[in-house]
Amino acid sequence: MRGMILAGGLSTRLYPLTHKVPKPLVPVLDMPVVDHIIGYLSARGVADLIINVHYFAADVERFIGDGSAWNVHMDYLREAQLTGSAGAVKAVADRFRETFVVIGCDDVTDIDLQAALAFHRKRGAEATIVLAHAEDVSQYGAVIVDAQGRITEFQEKPAKGAERSHLVNTGVYIFEPSVLARIPAATFYDFGREVFPSMLSSKAGFYGMAQDAYWCDIGTPSEYRRVHFDALAGKIQLRTQAGATRRGDVLFGPGAHIDESAQISGPSCIGAGARIGVGAVVERSILWRGVVVGPGACVRDAVIGADAIVEAGSVVEGGEYAQGAHISTECTGRPV
Repeated sequence: MRGMILAGGLSTRLYPLTHKVPKPLVPVLDMPVVDHIIGYLSARGVADLIINVHYFAADVERFIGDGSAWNVHMDYLREAQLTGSAGAVKAVADRFRETFVVIGCDDVTDIDLQAALAFHRKRGAEATIVLAHAEDVSQYGAVIVDAQGRITEFQEKPAKGAERSHLVNTGVYIFEPSVLARIPAATFYDFGREVFPSMLSSKAGFYGMAQDAYWCDIGTPSEYRRVHFDALAGKIQLRTQAGATRRGDVLFGPGAHIDESAQISGPSCIGAGARIGVGAVVERSILWRGVVVGPGACVRDAVIGADAIVEAGSVVEGGEYAQGAHISTECTGRPV
């Protein structure tokens, strides 16, 4: 089966973590998120893939290569200018002659794709969105469906208490090639803003399948933290690097060095090659590869980008810190 990974965006919601890091290479459990997504698709028989790249495109291509590490074939859509989620798919429309899958590079999930395909085919759908239950839909928007699963309405980011559904769009889509005719060529076009409203108004075969599966859009700092805490709690099983070790709800990447006097409290993820100094404290934090936490420093509830240095004796409470940052004194902001 063929599929497309949408990965061209700048991931501005994760700034400053993504100032120098493209979204596909943002680590989840010390592995680039795109590794988890390709592995997910490969395990479900979606093995002929294309990914759109734009921001630090060469870095993404260098990591993925031809896809053989995941037993898939990978091609690239190199976008000099971004054309939106639908515009990117339209640009490679010739690839898709049969039912195909589209997934966002923000999505960490264990959705039952085969069940979604069966649902799609049973209804003769033109498009099916896989839906997840969310207690708070205010940051996503709600999707309203009828008893057969046909989508009847989208409720854009309703205030708490005003929502008419607790189903949200996961960004996992199953399409028939006819969807491509709804997208103009060489135009910035978005599924959520243009294609889906058009399908609603034309009463197309447009469905949503709700699943009780794990799903997290890692595109915000709070959700980025959540996927780590959930994975460390066993709510979803994700691959880790060879040589990584687990101690309870703390993951240590290969080559991480932790002084015996340091205190590490979970849920935390310590990236490959990180160094935690004498008497340092790390609590509920995500440290990317190569981070150095100096002697006596304290890091709580923070996300620290690759190769950043927390100076000796510094106190870091919350926030996200860019790759290569030098963090000193009592930092509570988000310095670049």
